[in-house]
Amino acid sequence: MSKNKNLKILFVASEAGPFAKVGGLGEVMFSLPRSLRRLGHDARVMIPRYLSVDQEKFNLKTVMEGLKVPTGGEYEPLVCNVKMFDSVEADGNSPAPTYFLENEEYYEKRANVYGYSDDSIRWALLCRGALEFVKASEWKPDIIVASDWQTGLIPNYLHTTYKEDPDLKNIAVLFSIHNIGFQASFDHHFITEMDYDSGQAEIPSIYDPKFLKLNFMRRGVMYADVINTVSPTYAQEITTPEYGEMLQDLLSERRGILYGILNGIDYEEWNPATDDNLNFKFNHKALGERDKNKSVLQRKFNLPEDEHAFLIGIVSRLVDQKGFDMLMTCGDSLLNNFNIQLIVIGTGDGKYITFFEELRKKHPNKLGIHLSFDAILPRLLYGGADAILIPSKYEPCGLTQMEAMRYGAVPIVRKTGGLADSVQDFDLEKNTGDGFVFENYDNYALLGTIIRAMEINKHKVIWKKMQERAMKKDFSWDRSAGEYAKILNRAIESHIKKIEG
Repeated sequence: MSKNKNLKILFVASEAGPFAKVGGLGEVMFSLPRSLRRLGHDARVMIPRYLSVDQEKFNLKTVMEGLKVPTGGEYEPLVCNVKMFDSVEADGNSPAPTYFLENEEYYEKRANVYGYSDDSIRWALLCRGALEFVKASEWKPDIIVASDWQTGLIPNYLHTTYKEDPDLKNIAVLFSIHNIGFQASFDHHFITEMDYDSGQAEIPSIYDPKFLKLNFMRRGVMYADVINTVSPTYAQEITTPEYGEMLQDLLSERRGILYGILNGIDYEEWNPATDDNLNFKFNHKALGERDKNKSVLQRKFNLPEDEHAFLIGIVSRLVDQKGFDMLMTCGDSLLNNFNIQLIVIGTGDGKYITFFEELRKKHPNKLGIHLSFDAILPRLLYGGADAILIPSKYEPCGLTQMEAMRYGAVPIVRKTGGLADSVQDFDLEKNTGDGFVFENYDNYALLGTIIRAMEINKHKVIWKKMQERAMKKDFSWDRSAGEYAKILNRAIESHIKKIEG
């Protein structure tokens, strides 16, 4: 196959913006297909049509009715329809053409994307429904991209049940891991030996009690032509016991086809020169304007307007994964002993919410908090804070550091996953780097790095150069899409070799 061939690509996922978006996966399913279309590829998306999908707003049209999706064994098939959002713009700025699998029982009556007791059945229906749709459709992709555990059965079905199917046998499959911590509808840490799924057994009927024990993530990894995850470092980390979530041996076996590609951010959406939420817009050549946003931010959070205070922001889910147990140990002494102001925006575990609320009472002139969801405040923080703190235990990719750097907030991060790939540690002698990076997961390393950043911040000429380097970095989806095109071609070539034997 020619490396320059324009590919037909079908992304299958549980969510995709702007139709049904819960988290980072929904953002990727909106941005990556659009960027691939800008490169000339025919990228399309398929998700379920949940009750919450606005059919009128998106002008969905029926493209297939009465699609019978086998359920396995002697059971009757489930009947589905398929609707479609057809992209109105050809320039890659509209969402990609998107198919919606309809089924009254499993999707149309459900307002939420996740959180149902029969989620395994709902995702299996999506996997097999997507394949049956492709069988019946005139449009046939060269490759299917299955995203996360919810679509892990697609590679499995393609390489077993549909292996000899004339409509499907030539289609390659890429399995994309966004977070290996979630592998099935159950917690894989607590599976008994009797219920362990090696991935070798045939997929039972979706109504068989054994079906509920399947590890969809394991099966996706086992049967895919190529596997990718959302950063090069995370791709290495998940082959180790520390990060592999009990799949490290299988991933090590398959590491020859395991790739890591950093996610991107939308550079039009995240642009400090055009962001109307900012009081003072700016670019890397006008950082003086940015300085004015710091005062606005301090006023907004009832902190003293002190240009010399080192203002650190946190925008995060407040959960163990994000490393806040370290801050619980050293946060008080940090605010006690240094001219540091901290602003925290996020929701999450009660213990962290309580911690920040109590810390705020103790240091009302040092700490500002907003412990509920807000779409605008992070932008104000990125556009006015000196630094953004991301001390994660693990971080498959992370978008916060990219958004912050785009707005000139210097990241202070732990060296893990996508943080390691996107932030270069500052080197005073060489005057290189665009952030501050620490390796050990302990509060001394965290504290030392924050103090190092604070001391460098006093040297404004050096700091401004660092901000400029951060703002000029390319984290666009167009960069990511070029990398994806390469591994999609590899998956197709690998699949052709397999079927040609």
